[in-house]
Order: sequence, then structure tokens, then C-alpha cells
Amino acid sequence: MSRVLLTGFQPFHRASSNPSEAVVNEIVSRKIPGVFGEVLPVIFGESAQKLFMRIEEVRPDVVISLGQAEGRTQITPERIAINLDDARIADNAGNTPTDSPVITAGANALFSTLPVKEIVSSIQSAGIPSTVSLSAGTFVCNHIFYHLQNYTASKRIKSGFIHVPLMDSQESEFPGLPTMALTKMVEAILIAIEVSRR
Repeated sequence: MSRVLLTGFQPFHRASSNPSEAVVNEIVSRKIPGVFGEVLPVIFGESAQKLFMRIEEVRPDVVISLGQAEGRTQITPERIAINLDDARIADNAGNTPTDSPVITAGANALFSTLPVKEIVSSIQSAGIPSTVSLSAGTFVCNHIFYHLQNYTASKRIKSGFIHVPLMDSQESEFPGLPTMALTKMVEAILIAIEVSRR
């Protein structure tokens, strides 16, 4: 059975929770054979080092990283990671890189190696809104996505990034922004895991 590493992020920028962390914790609690989890700090650099260490520990066949995308209404697998750190807000250590490469002299962009269109189709078939996204932004989500794709490029590991919306419990902290039930997010990511394991 293939091994899957699922990662999320800690809360950031004054938020008290992060749906990506909640999804990872819920899925890990189910003790699904071959599925491992990790919650990463929202810190440039440190997050990538923790990810690399966990990959070496788990030796996964698939890595799916998750992140929060406030304002989005759907589960959005990302297609392209760009070699750019450009923070509009500080990370959890106060870092605000501006117009900086994720990796000096790295490729301008790296593609997900997850079956993103098949993931979207399967999630949609379950009645959950989903679409392919072309941009993971330029904050720590894209930072991790780019590092992940660069790190796994020479390994036989399928990898990529999926953004999830805010969850219903965050409505009071993000008034007026769309949310999704955590149960639906968990269902969607379980589908993504199943499709990626094939």
C-alpha cells in the first residue's frame, strides 16, 4: 500500500484556527493505514525544513500539502508553484520577504505531479465544489509548494498542494467571506488521497 504524507499549517495572522490543520488532524485521527500527517509552522524557511524532515521519516509515495485560502468557495488543487516569495503580511516569525526567489537560481515555475484534474472531477462527483487553481499566491503556501516540488523532482514521489476554504467555525473572524463545512473538506481531501494513491 502506498504511503501518503498530508500536511497542513498552523493558524496565522491573528486567526485562531486553520482549516488545513483541522483537516489533517481529523484524517490522522482516523488512523487510515499508510496515511501520515504533519502540521507546519507558517514561517518561511522553517516550514520547508520541517517538511523535508518529515518526508525523510515517512518515506511517502505521495505528499499532499494543504493550506487556507480565505475568499475561495471551492477545494482548489494548485497546478503551478512559482519561484517567488512576496509576503503581503508577516509570517508567524515576523518575516516579510519581498520579491525574493524561493530558491536562488531555481526554475521560474514547477508543476504539481498530483493528478489535479482527476482529483477535481472526483471531488465534484461527490457533490463538493472543486476546481483547478493556477496560483497558490506568494506567501508560505506557495513557498512550501515550490520547495516540495523541487525536493521531490528527483524522487519517485507524487506531490502537490491543495487550498481549502475557510471553515464554518471561522465565520466570526472572517465576516462576509465564504466558508465550507469541515466535514466536506475532510471528505474532499480523503478523495484526493484515494485518487493520488492509484
